[in-house]
Amino acid sequence: MFELGARPHPPRDLYRAYLDQSDVFLGLYWQRYGWVAPGEEVSGLEDEYNLAPGLPKLIYIKEPVEPREPRLEELLSRIRTDDTASFKYFTTAKELGALVLADLATLLAERFDLSRTAAAPASLLPTETTDAGAFPVAPPLTTASTERPGSAVGDAPLSASPFPALPSPLTSLIGREDEVQAVERMLRRPSTRFVTLLGPGGIGKSRIAIEVASRMADDFPAGVFFVDLSPVHSPELVTTAIASVLGVRDTGDAPLWEKIITAVRNRRVLIALDNVEQVLSAAPQLTALLTAAPGVKLLLTSRTPVRVQAEQSYLVGPLPLPLADKRVSVEQLASVASVTLFLERVHAVKPDFEITEHNADAIARICAALDGVPLAIELAAARMRVLSPASMLERLDRRLPLLVGGLRDLPERQQTLRRTIQWSTELLGDPERELLATLAVFDGGFFLEAAEAVWNDRAAQGGGGLDDALSLLATLVDNSLVREQDRGESSHFSMLAMVREYALEQLAAGGTLETVRERHARYYVDLGRRIERELEGERQREWVARLADDRDNLRGAVRFLLERQEWSEAAEFAWTLYIYWWIGGHLGEVRGWMDDVLAANQTLPNRTRAIALYFTCAITFWQNPEDLVIPGLTESATLFHHAKDAAGEALALVSLALALLASGAPDPVAADEALESSLGLFRDSGDVWGESMALVTIGRLALLQNKLHGALNRFEESLALARRGGDDLGETIAQHHLGWARLLLGDLDDARTAFERCLERSHQLGHVEGVAYGLEGLVAVAASTGDVQRAGRLLGAAELLREVSGMQNAPAFSFHARLVDPILAGEGAAPFALARAEGRELSVDDAVSYALTERDVPGYAPGYAPGSMTP
Repeated sequence: MFELGARPHPPRDLYRAYLDQSDVFLGLYWQRYGWVAPGEEVSGLEDEYNLAPGLPKLIYIKEPVEPREPRLEELLSRIRTDDTASFKYFTTAKELGALVLADLATLLAERFDLSRTAAAPASLLPTETTDAGAFPVAPPLTTASTERPGSAVGDAPLSASPFPALPSPLTSLIGREDEVQAVERMLRRPSTRFVTLLGPGGIGKSRIAIEVASRMADDFPAGVFFVDLSPVHSPELVTTAIASVLGVRDTGDAPLWEKIITAVRNRRVLIALDNVEQVLSAAPQLTALLTAAPGVKLLLTSRTPVRVQAEQSYLVGPLPLPLADKRVSVEQLASVASVTLFLERVHAVKPDFEITEHNADAIARICAALDGVPLAIELAAARMRVLSPASMLERLDRRLPLLVGGLRDLPERQQTLRRTIQWSTELLGDPERELLATLAVFDGGFFLEAAEAVWNDRAAQGGGGLDDALSLLATLVDNSLVREQDRGESSHFSMLAMVREYALEQLAAGGTLETVRERHARYYVDLGRRIERELEGERQREWVARLADDRDNLRGAVRFLLERQEWSEAAEFAWTLYIYWWIGGHLGEVRGWMDDVLAANQTLPNRTRAIALYFTCAITFWQNPEDLVIPGLTESATLFHHAKDAAGEALALVSLALALLASGAPDPVAADEALESSLGLFRDSGDVWGESMALVTIGRLALLQNKLHGALNRFEESLALARRGGDDLGETIAQHHLGWARLLLGDLDDARTAFERCLERSHQLGHVEGVAYGLEGLVAVAASTGDVQRAGRLLGAAELLREVSGMQNAPAFSFHARLVDPILAGEGAAPFALARAEGRELSVDDAVSYALTERDVPGYAPGYAPGSMTP
């Protein structure tokens, strides 16, 4: 490292001498911790870091990596929590060079005067408050990444999810201001990363968590998210639930947990996890998330402690009750939180109700009988439509002490709630109680049509019919046992976790749980068969949104079929919803189901095995094409042929062609033969969607071979078919490929138009990968015109989107990097890097808006030659 003639010095003195002459500490880390000299406790690598406490630090960590040495992992974990260190990840030397250039430029321009503790009096430096008080710290860096002053992690929003980050409460939060503020204070402490709200079911933990998360949105610029774990039945599915809410797609190209870590690792995020008590064994995953992602904090709700080292608990108690031995005015009584809640909920069903001198005592005693448990109060208030306070009090006094239901080991307030639920159901008629129990098999809510279908047999046996379901459901809504929310033009219903748990117990006690679960699964299997073709046409967008609301029920149906070893039914169900799994980014999860089918080691029908092989091989053709994927897809196509499923055979051949092209020894001749056979099969079977996919893949092969006009013709044919069928997904794919063909032919205006249409339609559809491809196409257009800033912003936005959505490992059919390389090698590298960082601060909506409204400067960038796509 040093000049050969330099005099030797003790290592620490040498480090200190170099550091004393330095203004910035720049560290590169990869796999090794380094040698520990005799008599030393740490390596020179760590010693250098320890000796630079006052310097601003730019840390770069190389990935991918084999398991790092344990002591290096410990050092990196410490670095991630150092507020004076900015750390980023890189994969290539070129990427590292761009990051360092941009970071140093920004540091010099904006922060250098304040970057060292010795450079300014402590009074001028920002302070950070911890449990030990306030102390001065060196100001963190604002670099050209996703960071902002005050944190070593970034603020780029995680907004790739099509679902709301937080639920929208239908009612106001009453009597919980002290609890909300206390939990906020806990989460704002730098040392607090893991907070659990403890309490029995129905005490209001979820509602407090939502309120806290909402109020703290500004503290977590990358987002606050609420993950409902009530439909999650095993710890293994916690990962899937978190990914769904964050918008991380399980495309099957990498472990989902790693994708989640990548999405949140450099960002400040608050994740609220609701109903954790049923998946407590997932706790190690949660602590691993905190270790890997220093900007993440977790807010949990649970009936029992999670019992991990980082956990800090907050016990949620009941609402304050009126004092039994103290007479107060009506106004004072109405201001007591439990009474306020009761009155507000009563007004929802009986607007003209008033608290008076005559009914005040009964109302106070009702709230006391219900122990101040919010859900119990809400359930009781719903009955005030037909009962006076005195009549209700009489019924509660008579019923609640008796309704223990054999569950004497539950906490007292939880028994109170269960008694209240049972009391509420006993006031219903038999059909309403039976419907409530039936609805408990739905995971995560349901639409009316589904409820009617699953209820049909029961209602018919009781002498009713489908017309009865709506009125019965209305009664359950009126009694606050079921909740309703609008989903566009449809009504979507749900049950609180405690009510659903009680209803499931009643279903099991009646011996009909498995029968109703089967009815539930059959409904969704039949739904898949009915809408399979509609997913390819004009109702595609509508059905994708509808199925997204039912995603937990779809998983529940598959889980039931796999538990029953109904392999063929499970495979067929997965096949019918193929387009939804694709657009929604769930193909990795489907692959897991089909792995179970193949692992059963049973003789499967040809079509069942063909489907399972397709899902397990087609999703990962770029990872191991020669050893497993090509033989698997070949067998899949053959089995579809034997099953006389021409469209299935054709789709397997399309994927086989792509695998042949991705092979270590590409075979374009064999790929072309497979594609031509595929096109003929799709046409013979009348499958317009499949024909469109085959055409775009044939054009893709032609484009890779520089047969530009032939490729263009194929893409235009594909686009025409997609438009004729109303297929949004097919149109986005065709437009994206059409854009590249136009760009390579030198037609920038038409290329831009194609990429913009791909981007716009993908965004409307919620197809995240299509959005990323559209942005990347427009990066190429901007780079081609020499618009360095626009190219940088769009590239940063595309990179962020792939990162947070889990699509970063997908084999991108995009050539924008070849157009960006000349910029990185030229004078525009520094402004490009800064613009790239700006793009990483954009939300998906903002990035799309920018891409579709701004325009490029005409002209070609140096070094770009249209018409060349091969390396």
